Amino acid sequence: MFTKSFSSPNVYKAIGPYSPAVKLGDFVYVSGQLPLDVEGKLVEGDIQEQAYQVLKNMEAVLAEMNLEMRHIVKTTVFLTDLNDFGAFNEIYATYFSDPYPARSTVQVAALAKGAKIEIDAIVIDTLVYEQQMAHQHGESCGCGDECGCDGEEGCSCGEGKEGCDCKEGEECKCKEGEACDCNEGDTCTDGTCCG
Repeated sequence: MFTKSFSSPNVYKAIGPYSPAVKLGDFVYVSGQLPLDVEGKLVEGDIQEQAYQVLKNMEAVLAEMNLEMRHIVKTTVFLTDLNDFGAFNEIYATYFSDPYPARSTVQVAALAKGAKIEIDAIVIDTLVYEQQMAHQHGESCGCGDECGCDGEEGCSCGEGKEGCDCKEGEECKCKEGEACDCNEGDTCTDGTCCG
């Protein structure tokens, strides 16, 4: 099976035969989140209180995969009353920043448990790519070592002259006489790689 199901101990258990989130490759599909507390009870209150709980639940489900709200690329919002749109947007805007996810908002006749709102999401897991890009720009790859991450796939620092601390045409940040990360067998002279 290529899909993996995710749930969170900080979110109510699924109220039917579905997964709170399913991951396939880099794609994550988050099921509609309702304004239910961790025990499955509806959060009473206005649309803003319910929207806050829905987004808090979504955040918790994503956290189980080390993802954040910024990884969401598309949401679908279901409201039982479109007159709540403005008040809902005030809370929604506190969870996202530019570039905002694409979004559809529709009014429905009713939602499970008597909720006023439900939101589902499509998410892209870009963590591996973010680590690679960060390392290419001289930042640590975050995998536990400074270069190559012990050969783990998806977390290398480049090949050939794009070694750990140096890129082609740039100085290698190494100490005099040490082995240089640029090419096998190179040593460092005055902070540059020499073969």
